[in-house]
Amino acid sequence: MSISVNQQAKVFHLQTAHSSYIFHVMANGDLGQLYFGRKIHVKDHYDNLAKRERREAMVSWGNDVDDFQPDNLKTEYAAFGRGDFRDPAYQIAAENGSRISELAYAGYHIDEGKARLSELPSAFGQPSEGVQTLTIDLADPLTGLQASLHYSVFEQEDVIVRSTTFSNLSDNKIILRRAMSAQLDLPDSRFQMISFAGSWARERQEVKNALKPGIQSVGSLRTASSHQENPFIMLARPETTEDTGDVFAFNLIYSGNFLDQVEVNHYDLTRVLIGIHPEEFAWTLDPNESFQTPEAVLSFSKQGFNQLSQQLTNFYANHLVNPRFAKQSRPILVNNWEATYFDFNEDKLLAIAKKAAELGIELFVLDDGWFGHRDDDHTSLGDWFVDKKKLPQGLPHLADAVHGLGLKFGLWFEPEMISMASELYKKHPDWLIASPKRQPIAGRNQYVLDFTRNEIVDAVFQMMAQRIEESHLDYVKWDMNRYITDMFGSELPADRQLEMAHRYILGVYHLYQRLIDRFPDVLFESCASGGGRFDLGMMYYAPQAWTSDNTDALSRIQIQYGTSYGYAPSMMGAHVSDVPNYQTGRITPLSTRGRVAYFGDLGYELDITKLSEKEQQEIKKQVAFYKRHRQLFQFGTFYRLQSPFAGDKNVASWEVVNADRTLAITARYQFLNRPNPAYLRLYFKGLSPDRLYRINGSEETFFGDELENAGYAVDQILDINQPMTASADFSAHLFIAQAVE
Repeated sequence: MSISVNQQAKVFHLQTAHSSYIFHVMANGDLGQLYFGRKIHVKDHYDNLAKRERREAMVSWGNDVDDFQPDNLKTEYAAFGRGDFRDPAYQIAAENGSRISELAYAGYHIDEGKARLSELPSAFGQPSEGVQTLTIDLADPLTGLQASLHYSVFEQEDVIVRSTTFSNLSDNKIILRRAMSAQLDLPDSRFQMISFAGSWARERQEVKNALKPGIQSVGSLRTASSHQENPFIMLARPETTEDTGDVFAFNLIYSGNFLDQVEVNHYDLTRVLIGIHPEEFAWTLDPNESFQTPEAVLSFSKQGFNQLSQQLTNFYANHLVNPRFAKQSRPILVNNWEATYFDFNEDKLLAIAKKAAELGIELFVLDDGWFGHRDDDHTSLGDWFVDKKKLPQGLPHLADAVHGLGLKFGLWFEPEMISMASELYKKHPDWLIASPKRQPIAGRNQYVLDFTRNEIVDAVFQMMAQRIEESHLDYVKWDMNRYITDMFGSELPADRQLEMAHRYILGVYHLYQRLIDRFPDVLFESCASGGGRFDLGMMYYAPQAWTSDNTDALSRIQIQYGTSYGYAPSMMGAHVSDVPNYQTGRITPLSTRGRVAYFGDLGYELDITKLSEKEQQEIKKQVAFYKRHRQLFQFGTFYRLQSPFAGDKNVASWEVVNADRTLAITARYQFLNRPNPAYLRLYFKGLSPDRLYRINGSEETFFGDELENAGYAVDQILDINQPMTASADFSAHLFIAQAVE
């Protein structure tokens, strides 16, 4: 059993395969956090972990217990205004204006397995998979507020999923002003906080800082998880490496405004809060109404970052991603966007599709520009009917022709957006999100539909469903190219305007779920100007995401490396594009572009009809190679070897290993070549120590422990007797370790 309860002492011990999470009920009915970390034995009580000492100049719960000082305790779900001056996990406003509440333990129950949430993306699991869920009920009799803390233990994956349900059991309104999904208090602050920041075209760059007194946080108020920050963070001991040391992970299954906050108090206690950003949030609970927070994913590893990422990857595949696609190989695609932009017709598209079929590509995706009168980005969003000037025989005719070539067919939508130059806007100008009597702010010449309104979601669903059905779509690329401004809901009353951001995201989720229910075999890929909504909320519905609009191979090494800490390779759309690269102007070898894109869901984003015969043959070989090893690249065990964020930032390497450790593929990337370099050895990981391997078909064989500990010699010196026909910079080499039969 993964959940142990001492009912008399009111101690709760949650165990995964390698970790323990322990809390208890304190004398005032609040929950006290005792321990989260390496697995320890179950005992009746942990008095040593609950030890307190009185400190001066601090308030206490009562004169008779002057050592019970809330500001110096580790708790599970802190309240506001009762002596704990750190930021709370929740806060309310009662009808009389009071912001004070005091939730106390009222009971618990354990459920076998983990059920999905009804309106939010969520984890799921069966009892047969070793999954249990503990619910702790807390109540405040004075206000009538009840909070149920949910802890789902995924024992095999070393993951605990937390969320909170608030219920109003009074006869009066209660306003939630803050409702975090999870809180974790740790006993010291000797950690580095690792987050992943960036911007459009340079998402998820690793940021590492030692904790300091006060608050450190990342978050978003863009009604999207954003390019700028990501909901995934880690806390690691300073000595932690990819393979050793303690590290905690926190991720949020949510796509809207979020806050990941770490606070260190004056006694070196560390508090982590994960959830909906409390700024621009409030939720009114009428009598007998409830509010469910998004779920937060917590995980711990004592074996460094690689192990942490691997257990998260396993958790996502088994308990988060749509089971229809979670372990299914993703098709190799070609997208027409960078080949044609808005300038295309059926003949041009079919020429690309025919060439794709010749090269072994499996999916043709028609991107932006097929609808309304969309000749540029100023018009037609919301008009999801075909542009007969470009496709006079209609979308089904094109789809049939593509299917007739043996390819799957995919289509781009941007369902949440509207152009003022559109038929939809003429009919429904009030559907646009705008602040009353103010000129709305444009982004990419477009505006946002109010997805808090059911009739708008219904209308978009009907339009999309018709296109999917008539064209027998296999794939949908769902884009979202701007953040929301002028946040105002025309159908929401004044006292509920702060609910709008969350209600908007619920509308997005509702549309996704309706489409998936109607078309269960369609593969969805999420996109938000690239990686602006790369989060677990999206992954629940769309098993893969466009990692970044930046397809430059060198930039992608950093982007994919940073993303790999918190997300699986199978989630990353990774494409080969033309050179000079559209975002950086850099010219990289086609081989390098392919060897970066292999480590994700491979695709091509260029005009393959204009390539030389030599380039076409190289792509054909890339496609064939990827197909042979697709299962390994998408679902193998992923190891980071050398970081592009460390040292001189000139080298990066990573590796994938199959389940029985008979095959591993390692990639080593070097940005700039070095003259007369030192000797170099590449160190593999994850191999069987007693098994023999050949590297790239070599005659010599190597034991796994030799390749891991002594390394493999890598040639670097250029042959000066050979003529130089291309730059030696921007190199990428693959090392394939194949076990000897």
